[in-house]
Amino acid sequence: MNKRPIYLDYAATTPVDPRVAELVMFYMVEEFGNASSHTHEYGLKALKAVNQAKEQVASVVECKSDEVLFTSGATESNNMAILGLTDYGNNTGKKHIISTQIEHKSVLEPLKEMEKRGFQVTLLPPNEKGWVEPETLRKALKPDTLLISVMHVNNEIGIIQPIDEICEVLKDSEAFFHTDAAQGFGKDLEPLKNKRIDMISVSGHKIFAPKGIGALILRRRKIKKPPLQPLVFGGQQQGRLRSGTLPTQLIAGLGLASELSVKEYLQRKEACLKHKQELFDALELFKPQIVGDTQRQIFNICGFLLPTIRSEAFILAVKDRIAISNGSACNSRDNLRNHVLEAMNIDDKGNFLRISFFVEGDSKIINLTKSYFSNLKALL
Repeated sequence: MNKRPIYLDYAATTPVDPRVAELVMFYMVEEFGNASSHTHEYGLKALKAVNQAKEQVASVVECKSDEVLFTSGATESNNMAILGLTDYGNNTGKKHIISTQIEHKSVLEPLKEMEKRGFQVTLLPPNEKGWVEPETLRKALKPDTLLISVMHVNNEIGIIQPIDEICEVLKDSEAFFHTDAAQGFGKDLEPLKNKRIDMISVSGHKIFAPKGIGALILRRRKIKKPPLQPLVFGGQQQGRLRSGTLPTQLIAGLGLASELSVKEYLQRKEACLKHKQELFDALELFKPQIVGDTQRQIFNICGFLLPTIRSEAFILAVKDRIAISNGSACNSRDNLRNHVLEAMNIDDKGNFLRISFFVEGDSKIINLTKSYFSNLKALL
């Protein structure tokens, strides 16, 4: 259309679905009421939109609509799920937390804060295939374990963690189980329906909703939700757990995007698998080495190594044709080793790349032919 590069960085962010954008604009311009203003029609229509979005988000993971808490995104949700348990942990004497070495920084950094507050944190290593063994988790459990936080899908290499098996390990434990599902919500549907998961972090801009909106699912266990304390004060919204005027337009967008992710799941998955195969056929000249267990890899993300080419050189060489990354967008400014590869004992020589796409029919990918990469290899 305008000769822009082919976008292959959907794990960083997705474009907003036009159907979602239209709904967001409607609630920005036409129905702009405040959902907390119940005394007039404008506020009531906004509240109706918020409640509908709760139902749409809840249906993806088969929870109740009143167990959906809207946030600004998965980073805030992760912080709430971890830091929000501080008082409960102090009051009960449960001050041990288990997580993994391959989590997103929005989990790892709150865990460092919990250590400063006197909590003990155990970070489990993955195996050489990129996933955490449930038995490793079983051995790490203690009587005073407060929280287990294991991501659903790794954002660097796309490996799906064994969520159902972890739930089985935790079936007799009172510890809370949280999963950062930023990369898996709406894409790997069944594991998140497991009722043993207490908290699920959701990010809108990974499923064609706008940036700045997400959710934290707080499932009841024995009629009680996880005993979180708020991080933000100043209002009665969302049961006082997350104060502030609700962004109705963004919430409505997240709701519709969530609904579409289920309705269009199969066609999106089939298209992504097809395009992934086409792309790796074209990349064959570079002998790419996929990182992690391909049997556990989400259909729209793949991390791989180019044995003889540094990732920065490849990214610069293709920047006019392809938009691709060498890892998490949250780390793109840092000149650091990839902590996921390091945890897997893979020597990161600066030749790691991540491709990610999540569209029904981005036929432009087909144009990345072997001849193009053959000419590129000659230049590199």
